[in-house]
Amino acid sequence: MRISVSSDMDEPVARALLDELRERGHDVRAHGALTPGDDPRWAVCSEAAAREVAEGRADQAVVCCWTGTGASIAANKVPGVRAALCTDATTADGARRWNDANVLALSLRLTSAPLLTEILDAWFAAAPSEDPEDRRNVERTARLDRLRTGT
Repeated sequence: MRISVSSDMDEPVARALLDELRERGHDVRAHGALTPGDDPRWAVCSEAAAREVAEGRADQAVVCCWTGTGASIAANKVPGVRAALCTDATTADGARRWNDANVLALSLRLTSAPLLTEILDAWFAAAPSEDPEDRRNVERTARLDRLRTGT
């Protein structure tokens, strides 16, 4: 899977994220503080990672900032992106299952290496729900994107 990763800080957990994704066999593209010379501002690097998902150049993304909130907000401004800020494995599972989230947002402050592994395990193990109500909710968010962009 092609995964775009961004972080506004070069923190140990961000480096652990890159290593963990590569160990799982994913093709990883890094943005922000994880790539020398890249713009590390959370709004800029989170948007870059999210755009890769929206444009089909990445299958999913993981965006990080100190709280995870700014990264998730910036990613969610990109039409077609459903970013979820997950601080535990149960939330990551639900975000993939019920929300068909395609971008995982993480807090650099709250996420330890063991917790990171649990969150990624849940994220990658979950599949989007086929329940009609769940699908209608996801389609509703897509319609909101289309209304916003006029498409």
